[in-house]
Amino acid sequence: MPSFLRASPVTHEAEPLVLSRLLKNLAEIVRDVVPIIIVVAVFQILILRQPFPDLVGILWGTVLVVFGLMLFTQGLRQGLFPLGESMAYQFARRGNLWWLLLFAFTIGYATTIAEPALLAVADKAADISDGALSQLAVRNVVAAGVGIAIALGVLRILLGHPIHYYIIGGYALIVAVTFFAPREIIGLAYDSGGVTTSTVTVPLVTALGVGLASSIKGRNPLIDGFGLIALASLVPILTVMVYGIVVY
Repeated sequence: MPSFLRASPVTHEAEPLVLSRLLKNLAEIVRDVVPIIIVVAVFQILILRQPFPDLVGILWGTVLVVFGLMLFTQGLRQGLFPLGESMAYQFARRGNLWWLLLFAFTIGYATTIAEPALLAVADKAADISDGALSQLAVRNVVAAGVGIAIALGVLRILLGHPIHYYIIGGYALIVAVTFFAPREIIGLAYDSGGVTTSTVTVPLVTALGVGLASSIKGRNPLIDGFGLIALASLVPILTVMVYGIVVY
């Protein structure tokens, strides 16, 4: 059995039965979705004064959304979060910095390269640039940016540096590079920073950061374990602008 699948000192409270967890999760999802339904209904009925088109289809779709979110979040809690924390602990225990950074980069790259939102942005960029911006190249540049960001975030946790130094410095660098980047690439670069946090990247990377901070003496999981997602949205902006400078 691979070592990262074995029990680790990262402990969790005893979980209730599966059915109880699912029902509790379902109640939370319904609580979160109901306000959205109320807002849409109020504007549709009182402001627009229009009947709902295909009301049965809308209601059925809402039910599917609720149950889909329930299964999705349950899968994250039961699978990805424990796995990410366990892997982070095992890498920290081995004490090999380069393997840990390589793993962080690979996770960021692999979970981003096939992100549907990134595919849409890269396709559109290739279409309107007459081939100057390759769809595959844009995807790889953005994914590499996310990989670099996750590796940088892991290094920050290991060194114990405050996250705001990285965020403030990163955005200052982005503003500086913006003055040198071609106009055709600036909007694409800023949009690329917003499409990199996928439904797989966010939970896995969060679990990685929290697990790593929990396994290092002197680190606070709440203070040091978060911030990787912010870096994952920041660094791709830089990598895309640098790519644009080279291409144009």
